[in-house]
Amino acid sequence: MTIERESLAAYLTAADATASDAVALEEAGYGTVWLAASPPADLRPVERLLDATGRIVVGTSVLNVWHADAEEVAESYHRIAAKHAGRFFLGIGAGHRELDAGYASPVAKVESYLDALTAAGVPADRVLLAALGPRMLRLAAERAAGTLTLQVTPEHTRRAREALGPDKLVVPGHGVLLDGDAGRARETARAGVRPMLGISSYAANLRRIGYTEEDLTEPFSDRLIDGLVFHGDEAAVAAGIRAELAAGASQVGLHAMGADPIGDLRAIAAAVGEQRVPQS
Repeated sequence: MTIERESLAAYLTAADATASDAVALEEAGYGTVWLAASPPADLRPVERLLDATGRIVVGTSVLNVWHADAEEVAESYHRIAAKHAGRFFLGIGAGHRELDAGYASPVAKVESYLDALTAAGVPADRVLLAALGPRMLRLAAERAAGTLTLQVTPEHTRRAREALGPDKLVVPGHGVLLDGDAGRARETARAGVRPMLGISSYAANLRRIGYTEEDLTEPFSDRLIDGLVFHGDEAAVAAGIRAELAAGASQVGLHAMGADPIGDLRAIAAAVGEQRVPQS
């Protein structure tokens, strides 16, 4: 099994995701659940969701290489892979200077982490990197199955696809919000993305793909917010997802920002026309 091309994925917080959430998303036709907020190295949240479901893929988005011991992660990977062959992807990332003590040389740190995973027998085609800039994208192309990205737009996806080539996985993640009041939706979206826009790596990447200091300065431009968070009715959100797929996304990950995340994700899947298709 692998990630189904042009499928939908859902982001759930690792600490809060429940088995019933995963079952509901599988029934709605989602291809993957990505567990956010760096699950622990024992990967028990991943295992719990896989045990409860029969088809859906589960992945980490992402394990923080500064906090999750690579040897323990590799042991956990093998434990899960033995029970759920082909249904687990290991997403890893270098964290952020503002948040991680000891942060330095992120590309070198990810390279050494990949070395440890490889030495422990974790196959490269089950590993994805959180890659925004050119150097990390090159590393994803050379040593992983592809890349997971957050706080991006279709323009970054287009560049990532160009950097990785046609065969690698490119999985962008977006906030989604079902709210027909554009002003209210933008304010909700601003509140959701504000903490991340204060992180230098995200801001630098947005500058690379064409956003200005005016866009990135509080209260943040409508253009920026509309690029990062798909909002409106189901059809408007579906149009944003189609734009990501047209830019080269293998799969689009959705983080529902409303009061009923699972209900919103179901409605969006129906609008996009997702269907439960067995993966092989």
